Amino acid sequence: MVKDKANRLQWGSEHILALRRHLGLTQCELAERLGTRQQTISEWEKGMYKPRGTSSTLLSIVAERAKFKYEATPLKKTQKSLDILHGGV
Repeated sequence: MVKDKANRLQWGSEHILALRRHLGLTQCELAERLGTRQQTISEWEKGMYKPRGTSSTLLSIVAERAKFKYEATPLKKTQKSLDILHGGV
């Protein structure tokens, strides 16, 4: 997992799926616990979107309480990301 500019963990699709499986929950059950839709969980797990704000915080709280092991990995700056930062494509 990586950290954002505010030093918060960001949840990637593989981490969300791993957490859900660790908890033994369906997408519907996890969605209910987080107060979101099953479709949202599916989109996160497919990598279409990433949880932000409160959703990301709730995932972290659920993970901690479930003793789910995850590690933050440093964000690698690729040439493409550097180009985007500097106004290129």
